[in-house]
Amino acid sequence: MDTIDRAIVRELQANARLTNADLAQRVGLTPAPCLRRVRRLEEDGVLLGYHAEVNPDKVGRAFKVLIDVDLTSQAHTTVEAFESQAVELSEVTEVRRMFGSPDYAFRVEVADLESFEKLLREKVWRLPGVHRVTSHFTMKVLKG
Repeated sequence: MDTIDRAIVRELQANARLTNADLAQRVGLTPAPCLRRVRRLEEDGVLLGYHAEVNPDKVGRAFKVLIDVDLTSQAHTTVEAFESQAVELSEVTEVRRMFGSPDYAFRVEVADLESFEKLLREKVWRLPGVHRVTSHFTMKVLKG
């Protein structure tokens, strides 16, 4: 990737709805070579997709919580069962298996505290092998 490719990526991250003509102008190219570069960035796996930014208040996901989950066992069957079910929870927008403690980190988006408590009680605590769940509520987002 050269400086023009990086500029294309930066512009598309800021606004993926730019027309090719607008993108080309912003990065100092004519439209045809700009489009070729965008297509190459897509083919090379640099640009993975284009996404809409959604207002979480309007879709019932304004209450965001980070959850740490520790398992009772690191046995292969426990880990596989836990992971296969954890990724199916629609309220969980991100699942990361961690090195060290905790075993897993979840990002959760729900409507409110009551919805969060219901998610924990009815879904998270019922996942296979769950030993401990620790929740982190954000006071203030400084960057993100």
